[in-house]
Amino acid sequence: MKWIRLPVIAAGMCAAAMACATQQVDVEIDAARPGPVINRNVYGQFVEHLGTGVYGGLWVGPESPIPNTRGWRDDAVGALKALHVPVVRWPGGCFADDYAWRDGIGPRDRRPVKINANWGGVKETNAVGTHEFFDLVDQLGTAAYVNGNVGTGSAREIAEWIEYMTADGQSSLARLRARNGHPAPFKVAFFGLGNESWGCGGNMTARHYTDLYNHDATFVRTTPDAMPALIAAGGLDGDVAWTDYLSRHIRANASAISLHYYTVPGRGGKTKGAATGFGEDQWISALKDALHMDDLIAANVARLDETDPGKKYTIAVDEWGTWYDPTPGTNPRFLQQQNSLRDALVAALHFHIFHAHAARVSMANIAQMVNVLQAMILTDGDRMVLTPTYHVFRMYVPFQDATALPVKVAGDPQYRFGATAIPAVSVSAARGKDGKLHLGLVNADPHDAVDVAVQVAGAQAVAAQGSVLTASTMDAHNTFAAPDAVLPAPLRASADHGKLVVRLPAKSVAVLAIDE
Repeated sequence: MKWIRLPVIAAGMCAAAMACATQQVDVEIDAARPGPVINRNVYGQFVEHLGTGVYGGLWVGPESPIPNTRGWRDDAVGALKALHVPVVRWPGGCFADDYAWRDGIGPRDRRPVKINANWGGVKETNAVGTHEFFDLVDQLGTAAYVNGNVGTGSAREIAEWIEYMTADGQSSLARLRARNGHPAPFKVAFFGLGNESWGCGGNMTARHYTDLYNHDATFVRTTPDAMPALIAAGGLDGDVAWTDYLSRHIRANASAISLHYYTVPGRGGKTKGAATGFGEDQWISALKDALHMDDLIAANVARLDETDPGKKYTIAVDEWGTWYDPTPGTNPRFLQQQNSLRDALVAALHFHIFHAHAARVSMANIAQMVNVLQAMILTDGDRMVLTPTYHVFRMYVPFQDATALPVKVAGDPQYRFGATAIPAVSVSAARGKDGKLHLGLVNADPHDAVDVAVQVAGAQAVAAQGSVLTASTMDAHNTFAAPDAVLPAPLRASADHGKLVVRLPAKSVAVLAIDE
């Protein structure tokens, strides 16, 4: 949000990088062959009752001295609005399959206090429930993705929650909703049945969960105009077998099958790896692990192409992001971690993967919005800081509902460290709703800049302008003491006879609008 003092710093970085750039990557964008629309919901968010993700991070209560609107802190909501958040998933996660929705309605001082057994055994006051969540949705101007309880709940509880949220004034539950302060129905855009049913959601088999899904989804009933799109819970790390079984045996209404996958640089080791202070081995390990998302989606898409050629089902990647060892000194079950430049690159690589699979990927929800895992925002009391991941989400706003364009990349060098190698440059292009041609670029190499030579088939590039995010170190991050350590800086390029050359600094993300 602050764009004042970084341009000189970033320009210095680019100048320094120019001396060591030796590689040119050729990119051709085919503007004459538009592909599928990139669903804006792939830029979705996720907030769970976990650590300070809700309480303190977003919700402080109406009586708090921290400036707030009906309990939601103004600084966090204001920052998130700049991201044009398309959809928010709530209340979980693992928490969803323990959540009793009736505990979260009525006067807050009369709501039962429970224990959050999933996340640290701490007190859950139920101060944030259905009405508070939809108030947050309204303040953000976003869509609601509510996750229902299949693990410890029942079909009746799910049916009554749907009725409470969406029914008109003739229903007794609608009248209860009115007495609790909201006469008009809430708009539930998406409703998920269960979460990680293979694990914390009940340790189920695909067959057992599918039977439960068919049973519970049958009772999700409301008026046609209020009916949410239903999402089935998929398997572990994109388990294709779950996708296969679900897509063959779902008989009830469903629109998407979920997929969860987290980037873990220490995958397979005793620890997940540190969020900061890591070496280059952890840098490349994280980026390689992030790129595995492409393999997972491709495998699930291939299976759906066999079992669901009519494309009844899409894929909702409703949990993704980096997962490191918790910040030392914090409650390890709060999953709080610092957020560095590495996380920004991981996010941008995911965006490019989602764009490439836009025909099937209809939603993605990063975990999580505030203070948990790969967060947009970190808070401490009345202090707030925006993370590098936040800035990348803001840079990519023009890709929401844009039309993907085919891209050919030639001469992409391999970035290597030890025995590990990944493509150095990642590219994505799309025609935005504003009619402009938008280009996303990632340089994974932490040492060398790259010249990206761009040509547009079917159009004539004249110039490009946008922003670039980089920093002097791989683990550069923003803190409460230094909130502007990692900020986007302006980036411009001019074309020569339709050929646009963009100097892409080492370890950077850039988003440009191309003038034609």
